[in-house]
Amino acid sequence: MHPLNQILKQELELIEIPKSQSKEIKTLAKEFCNQLSTKLKSKKINAEVFIGGSLAKSTMVKKKIQDVDIFIRFNREYNNKKLPTILNSLLPKKAKKVHGSRDYFQITQDNLILEIIPVMKIRKPTEAINITDLSYFHVNYLLKKIRTNKNLTNEIMLAKTFAHACDCYGAESYINGFSGYALELLICHYKTFSKFLKEIIKIDNNQIIIDDAKFYKTKKIALESLNKSKLQSPIILIDPTFKERNALAGLSKETFIKFQKYSEQFLNKPSHEFFKTHNISEEFLTIPETQIIEVTTSKQAGDIAGTKSKKFFKYFSKEISKEFNINKTGFNYDDEINLAKFYFVIENKKDEIIKGPPINNKESIKKFKKVHKDSFTQKGFACIKIKHTSTFKEWFKTFTTKNKKIIQSMSITKLNHI
Repeated sequence: MHPLNQILKQELELIEIPKSQSKEIKTLAKEFCNQLSTKLKSKKINAEVFIGGSLAKSTMVKKKIQDVDIFIRFNREYNNKKLPTILNSLLPKKAKKVHGSRDYFQITQDNLILEIIPVMKIRKPTEAINITDLSYFHVNYLLKKIRTNKNLTNEIMLAKTFAHACDCYGAESYINGFSGYALELLICHYKTFSKFLKEIIKIDNNQIIIDDAKFYKTKKIALESLNKSKLQSPIILIDPTFKERNALAGLSKETFIKFQKYSEQFLNKPSHEFFKTHNISEEFLTIPETQIIEVTTSKQAGDIAGTKSKKFFKYFSKEISKEFNINKTGFNYDDEINLAKFYFVIENKKDEIIKGPPINNKESIKKFKKVHKDSFTQKGFACIKIKHTSTFKEWFKTFTTKNKKIIQSMSITKLNHI
């Protein structure tokens, strides 16, 4: 057997949950759904309950805490904005509200998290008010594909585990990676995980379009039909349940290139290490010069707080690069404890000579010299010398003093240099 296939076969054995555990989770989920259905009927609420996510598609992999998606599909007679409130009245007090484009709820039972999501019952995808309203169509589409090709479940499990290991899994704004549904569609398209990787690394700067439902006759027609703001991703993946949606709209070029490099390394030298989630702290702590910044925010844990933290990280990186050379950098956000960490390996910059306006431009020279008293002339231009002598600790102190308002506006509640 080829080394690659051997690794994939072994990896499946490692990540696939035992049938007994899968059966137990399904039983608990069905019991919860039955109880909820009974409450809906007793209160004469016109809605139906269905299980979605990896449990419905049999693509659940081993994790310390498993999550199950349960959708409550309300009839269109109900007010879209009131769906979370109606659902909340049906759930036990221990249910935790999670804010999003439409609020949903979480209930933790031992090592299981039930995510109860209110959606609107629609006849066709174009009627969707919220992206979650499409979930019913997504589940049914995937189940139909899996029924015709049972091997897809294994290939999907490998793809999700691999993407998670290289920190490219998730459509959240602080990740800008592959959503679970997008990976499922890509595996349906390429048929196997290994072919998916082999084709992905071939993609260059030329954007490709995948339209398995054949909604559009040409690439040009597809690009003209889709929302321009959703066409920035390296791959345009037409949602086979909704022709006007790019299922990979959230994938950034940065994350895609990262995934390509990781995929190429794996294909060149297959190893189980590529399926393991690596602790970024361990990677940077082996480098003595590493500076670590911890940032917490008052925003809700998850996509909102993670996105705020990532935005601040980009600003922080831009500012630090003015004083230091950045040799290596990293960002990590832990949604469980709502904590972001910024990692920097830096070195002092050498003194720089910055060129100003040409000396024959009298008006500009006058303004330049007024601002820069110590300017001098060099090769026909006014210049200044920038000295870089501060230590990171000194720079950090100055940065926090100067940026108090920005830090507050970003809802940063804690900023520590470790």
